[in-house]
Amino acid sequence: MDRYIGLDAHSQTCTFAVMGSAGRQLREQTLETNAKVLIDFVRTIPGQRRLCMEEGTLSEWLCEVLEPHVAELVVVQPDKHAGAKNDSIDAWNLASKLRKGDLENVVFKARGRFTQLREAVRAHRVTTADVVRTKLRLNALYRSRGIHGMGDEIYDPDTRDQWLPKLPPARARMAQLLSTELDGLCEVREQAETWLLEQAREHAEVRRLTTLPGIGPVRAAYIVAIVVTPFRFSTKRDFFGYCGLGIVTRSSSDYERDERSQRWVRRQVAHTRGLNRNRNPLLKAIFKGAALSVIAQTDHPLRRDYDRLLQNSSHRSPA
Repeated sequence: MDRYIGLDAHSQTCTFAVMGSAGRQLREQTLETNAKVLIDFVRTIPGQRRLCMEEGTLSEWLCEVLEPHVAELVVVQPDKHAGAKNDSIDAWNLASKLRKGDLENVVFKARGRFTQLREAVRAHRVTTADVVRTKLRLNALYRSRGIHGMGDEIYDPDTRDQWLPKLPPARARMAQLLSTELDGLCEVREQAETWLLEQAREHAEVRRLTTLPGIGPVRAAYIVAIVVTPFRFSTKRDFFGYCGLGIVTRSSSDYERDERSQRWVRRQVAHTRGLNRNRNPLLKAIFKGAALSVIAQTDHPLRRDYDRLLQNSSHRSPA
């Protein structure tokens, strides 16, 4: 006896909708967003419990809390259709879609053995983004005064003081505050990277990925933490699409004779194949950065292959 449960979760309350295998609406309940309360309610539902909820801020925590108490737990991308939102309707829709097998854009939430590694990757990613953001603010402070050509000197503690006299006193004070913030963030990022590398050394998958050209321990740790297992993809092309890697073609002979108008018209040709909107932009940045770091080495075999592709193409993107 299967029970299909739709869950619409918010920071204060969670709405459950329980549906039978025949599509009958059996039960609806709105509860406080509390781990014990949610677990106690789920345990009162008889039969094989199959739960579905939307991806969101609470989805990862809810997976950890509820997964041991259900036979199946599915997370899907939020519905982007415009219209008024209703917790009860959303929960029933999720339960109905789960019963009919009509779920699209299922999100992979399993962590496997990489829970600590995923947290280390998240910490490293957040601190790196904070460092980049502060650098951009500091750079914009100088550019807004018509000052250019600073390079990395405005970030280096040994050289940034020589640029301060070019700013008005108030702006110079702000630049000093941003520099102090940058120093602190760089120290925190180093600690996060140390933790990341410690976690990465514990997994053979990370060490195996570092044998690939352009993939160092940090990039390898990111890949393992995001992908978790390759068996979540049915084919390698599905994995390429998830990474945002597709085939780009260029053609100049796409004109054909239209029978009705007797004019030459350009035929619709798919110039990009294998991409979809559910790609992971971080994975794409990782693989693209690895490729760029490899082709920057003039004596690397992949660089020679890249030069060969450039000779056979008038565009850089296909190569």
